[in-house]
Amino acid sequence: MSSQKNVAKSSKYKPRKICTAPMLDWSDRHCRLFHRQITRHTWLYTEMVTTGALIHGDVHRHLDFNEEEHPVALQLGGSEPLDLAHCAKLGEKWGYDEINLNCGCPSERVQKGAFGACLMRETPLVSDCVKAMQDAVSIDVTVKHRIGIDHIDSYDFVRDFIGDIARTGCRIFIVHARNAILKGLSPKENREIPPLHYDVVYRLKRDFPDLEIILNGGIASEAEIDEHLRHVDGVMIGRAAYHNPYLMANFDSRYYGDNVAPRERKAVLEAMIPYMERQLSLYGKEAGGGLKLHGMTRHMLGLMAGEPGARRFRQILSDPNRLATGDPRLLMEALSAMAQLS
Repeated sequence: MSSQKNVAKSSKYKPRKICTAPMLDWSDRHCRLFHRQITRHTWLYTEMVTTGALIHGDVHRHLDFNEEEHPVALQLGGSEPLDLAHCAKLGEKWGYDEINLNCGCPSERVQKGAFGACLMRETPLVSDCVKAMQDAVSIDVTVKHRIGIDHIDSYDFVRDFIGDIARTGCRIFIVHARNAILKGLSPKENREIPPLHYDVVYRLKRDFPDLEIILNGGIASEAEIDEHLRHVDGVMIGRAAYHNPYLMANFDSRYYGDNVAPRERKAVLEAMIPYMERQLSLYGKEAGGGLKLHGMTRHMLGLMAGEPGARRFRQILSDPNRLATGDPRLLMEALSAMAQLS
């Protein structure tokens, strides 16, 4: 266990008390901009971007984001220190507020690239990766990981993993409170089948009081968040933020002391229309079909969760014929149809 005092780099943003998770194919820039209409202070994380995609692919496509998204963190997937350092530097240049290393993804595709959760077996390599990124950037470098892999359920395993990485000066760890099963379970099953062990994450915070420990996994209500925050520094919510995004409406006042009234659902939709119009104008005519309306409306399907007429709202936003018009005012049509049912 490290006795080193770790100090986070200064930030003009509020602490990571609440974060949204990096969700592959979900938490793109349209999703994050939508979430930002609901909560001003919650930290938003990109979906994982591999070093190979940045080094050999379209950097703008992978890194461009909206200025309104801040604070926003870039999650990288990779295991080569020099490649990660290069990509972290790109992320800082693009304006991201944090670089996060993925040590938690259990998918076979990620394992073939020798990164993700399998990196938890290679602590010295992870330390080298983190140190290389720290040397390359002036923003925080953080690590997201599981509490164990396969059938390794010893507390010592995850404690030593964090302790060794902390010696690099890394002070922020996002801990998914499940093991990652590397063979036999799909990524979806890995989010549901391995049991949650919140007590392990609580214990990590007790053993590393100077580190910032953020808990992830299965969190779906303010009551659960309140309980976790009694034991750790922050929580990260994933599918709940996506399927029921208005869950975040009171986060700014409840967790950040911002007394501005939450934006109503209608106002959230109204704020999205000019954004969607700009995006379609800029990217809707690109080769290969460009950006489609569905690429943005798909993130909003859960906005009315629990409200009368929510099903009708989802139906309209998913209607291929309506989406084919490319008119963002479809949002208001869906809202109006809801009102007629209530």
